[in-house]
Amino acid sequence: MKIIVTGTRGIPDIPGGVEKHCQELYPRIVEQGHEVFLCTRTPYVNQRTRAYKGVRLVHVFAPRQKSIEAIFHTAACLIAAWRYRPDIIHVHAIGPSLLIPMARLMGFKVVMTHHGPDYDRQKWGMAAKWVLKAGEFLGGRFAHEVIVISRIIANMVTKRCRRSSNLIYNGVPIPEKSHGTGHLDRMGVSPEKYILAGARFVPEKGLHDLISAFRKVKTDQKLVIAGDADHATEYSRKLKVLAHDDDRIVLTGYVTEEYLNQLYSHARLLVLPSYHEGLPIVLLEALSYGLPPLVSDIPANMEVGLDQKYYFRCGCTDDLKNKLSNFIGHSVDESEKKAFKQMVAQKYNWENIAQQTIAVYERLLACKSQLPNSIHNRPNRSLMRN
Repeated sequence: MKIIVTGTRGIPDIPGGVEKHCQELYPRIVEQGHEVFLCTRTPYVNQRTRAYKGVRLVHVFAPRQKSIEAIFHTAACLIAAWRYRPDIIHVHAIGPSLLIPMARLMGFKVVMTHHGPDYDRQKWGMAAKWVLKAGEFLGGRFAHEVIVISRIIANMVTKRCRRSSNLIYNGVPIPEKSHGTGHLDRMGVSPEKYILAGARFVPEKGLHDLISAFRKVKTDQKLVIAGDADHATEYSRKLKVLAHDDDRIVLTGYVTEEYLNQLYSHARLLVLPSYHEGLPIVLLEALSYGLPPLVSDIPANMEVGLDQKYYFRCGCTDDLKNKLSNFIGHSVDESEKKAFKQMVAQKYNWENIAQQTIAVYERLLACKSQLPNSIHNRPNRSLMRN
């Protein structure tokens, strides 16, 4: 098969949940003998390499303006796809999915992955939210196959698009922990002496709640926040001012590879205070290291199925502060840390996810009809094997 991928900023090592998803998934699909052409957005690509682990990279211009970037880029990718004659166009996220009807009119067979209701993010105004909801509906109605990364999103697709979907969870690889501390030394933090958070500097990630709660905790632990804003905003600037007011808070900017490995390997706790997630990659990555989490009780985090003690009330800084204090004062048993890693290895395995995605492609190509599954009224499918 020949697959064109759009809806992502690109790979490798470009920040974002969709980007991490594509970076892990498509090299594995290539290993199974398929051709993958992944369209990148030029403003995010520092080195315009032609391929990554067998995935061929097609660098397509996009304006770095959040209101039009994804849609403009997707349209350009569909036009560029003509010369590749792909068997499948795979569109990621609901914003780019607004153009799935255009892809259908061009004669492409289309798979959509719904990574979460982006219109719930606080950064979007009313017009942008309407466009994103339209993308969800049009993508859900006109894509030949829809993949969802959680049961919550599957229910959304059933309710809002009146169709079936394929449940294929996000995944994470089981890492080799780093024994190095060079990056930590340069930051001035010591192993087991810091709490880790990783997120973009946008309101729905709740970092303002975390900083507010942490500043009330009497501790010599540090708070290391790995992340930044894709586009500087008033919120991201205020967040940095808040962080600089407490010398226990360390901002790293975006980090990847060995730097990120060291942060996960030596942290005492991961905190994810999000108001909105699809299926949180940063949480799954932390669990793959056996790192204890403390996360908001939003549906996407609850779906992971952790013990109740690992959740706090979303938006409640007092509850977050109290649970932070408790985790700082008490260590998590090693058997629980081992159980985290085992759960990830079984439920969020990338090899299985790649096979499940290929199965969706093969079923679509074997289907003679060009009609979306919603018209056939087939029942919901789960391709997840536990």
